[in-house]
Amino acid sequence: MKIICIGQNYLAHIKELNSAIPDEPVFFLKPDTALVTDNKPFYIPDFSNDIHYETEIVLKINRLGKHIDEKFAHKYYDELTVGIDFTARDIQKVQKTKGLPWEKAKGFDNAAPVGKFVSKSKLPAMNNLSFHLDLNGKTVQKGNTSDLLYSFDKIISFISQFITLKIGDLIFTGTPVGVGPVKIGDKLEAYLEGEKVLAFDIK
Repeated sequence: MKIICIGQNYLAHIKELNSAIPDEPVFFLKPDTALVTDNKPFYIPDFSNDIHYETEIVLKINRLGKHIDEKFAHKYYDELTVGIDFTARDIQKVQKTKGLPWEKAKGFDNAAPVGKFVSKSKLPAMNNLSFHLDLNGKTVQKGNTSDLLYSFDKIISFISQFITLKIGDLIFTGTPVGVGPVKIGDKLEAYLEGEKVLAFDIK
């Protein structure tokens, strides 16, 4: 199982980080040791003083695929949820400045909590899904897939030109505007179409 993350896929978030608009999907990987399930707590690592949440729709791949045509990409997943792409922002900033990879800022242990998966048959159209994150009971991030620069199908097709997708792979599809820091004692709750699918504490 691998975790593939799409970066810079919501225009407002791109502006939020003063980044350039990509002319094709941008992706990076997290190792399987980043995965956290079952609402287990997230422990802030001692190597960073600036851990940020990034709330994202997560797709679960359900079949083997390579060089997938975009028009068939919808057949390669039937469940999705909301996940958090935790980022050590201070480390990421240093890596960016030096032109180095981001793995230690994005792929550290437990940096990818995911919620309960929901069948897409129970959800509205994939291009009109709403999701949000509450931090200590206050909504801090809201997104809708209608604002994606690159759709789920485009993402799946694009990734599969370079990397074979396997059953159980997860794709984080990008975060909207509103990312921010977490601290010990915080509680995060993530919702997909109004249903709570993820809730955990920061320790």
